[in-house]
Amino acid sequence: MTIRRDALWEYLRGALWVMPSAAVLIALVAGAVLSLVDIGPDSPLHPLLFQGTADDARTLLIGISGTMVTVVALVLGLTVVALQLSSTQFSPRLLHNFLRDRPNQVVLSVFVATFAYSTAGLYTVGVSAGGRTASYPRLAVTGALVLLLASLGVLVFFAHHLAHSIQVDEIMRVIERGTLAVIKEGLPAGDGEPPSVPEWAVQVTARRSGYVQTIHPAVLAPVAAGHGVNVCFLPTVGDHVVAGMPIAQAWPATRGDGGAESPALHNAVRDAIRIGFERTLEQDAAFGIRQLVDMASKALSPGINDPYTAVQAIDHLSVLVSMLARQPLGTYTVRTDAGISVSVPGHTFGDYLRLSCALIRRYGAKEPAVVLAQLRLLRTATAMIGRDPARRTAVGTQVRLILADAERLIAQPADLEPVRAEADRLLRSLSRA
Repeated sequence: MTIRRDALWEYLRGALWVMPSAAVLIALVAGAVLSLVDIGPDSPLHPLLFQGTADDARTLLIGISGTMVTVVALVLGLTVVALQLSSTQFSPRLLHNFLRDRPNQVVLSVFVATFAYSTAGLYTVGVSAGGRTASYPRLAVTGALVLLLASLGVLVFFAHHLAHSIQVDEIMRVIERGTLAVIKEGLPAGDGEPPSVPEWAVQVTARRSGYVQTIHPAVLAPVAAGHGVNVCFLPTVGDHVVAGMPIAQAWPATRGDGGAESPALHNAVRDAIRIGFERTLEQDAAFGIRQLVDMASKALSPGINDPYTAVQAIDHLSVLVSMLARQPLGTYTVRTDAGISVSVPGHTFGDYLRLSCALIRRYGAKEPAVVLAQLRLLRTATAMIGRDPARRTAVGTQVRLILADAERLIAQPADLEPVRAEADRLLRSLSRA
């Protein structure tokens, strides 16, 4: 139930229709309630209400409704243009971030709420029992004016927000912030190497094809303990699986026990791993890194040729790598009191470092500014990893690869000299274990 609730919440956060739909319902309810409120001429609020006739009120509501339709069309058009610009110039994987952008959802909600409120008011203003009447709910009509003014302010804010949100610095900042939140809160703490799986372990296959979005071993552990079966998942979060392929291996604590063959256990394993049509940031820090790497690679393509944007992406990657350098990474295992374990493979620090460096190194090895930015990233990582030999080896491997490609592709000795000097300093620092 918890996994399904998380999946529903993740979908609702990225669905552009949810908040506007709720806003329409709230607007209709508010209009119905305000229509029942009668404020007499003696009330101190009366001078603040709409003072026109019933025909004036209907004309006002018709005008607001027509205006809101035009504004909503304009907003959706500008949003589509922004999405196209971001996907073509930076990365198609950024569309998910725009759909989840809360200000965009709020702006659209205000506009459709104003339209719904004003249109629904036409059924009551100036009409009673199928005939024309001079009386109408002045407070409700005044509410339409308030919503119109609010929509005007929101429109100005939307223009500012849209122009700001497609700036490369803001896009990278949003990716960095979201990925840091995953590293701090959503990334399971690795605690060792994968378990030794016997050859006679039973394979559990996937129900559907897609990307692994989340894995919840703690939810599966009580079921596995009840069957006396150890479970080891095979894919990591972010991997693509195909329906029918193995996603986990299960083996009983005692060979010959039939618990690993239980359909109930297999269903519990499948329920503990969520597979969707796209990757999400819930437990997938590599997805955030991939977005920044995509932006850097796109900037280094011959059609764009923007090394400075690539350097900016590397600077943001250095923040993520430095945070990962301080985290326990690798296989995550949940153990029960009965000695049953449920293990989930995780990326090591070397995996994250390779993901952060490999593509950018291959595309940007001939540009000294990009190479030096990558070496700065590795220098930051070196300062964070301490004396961990495996992580120091991973950093050293990337330094040597970057230096080798730079020496092969940078033609001018004067451009290559600072690269060699920085790489040598890093390698000497890494050797002082």
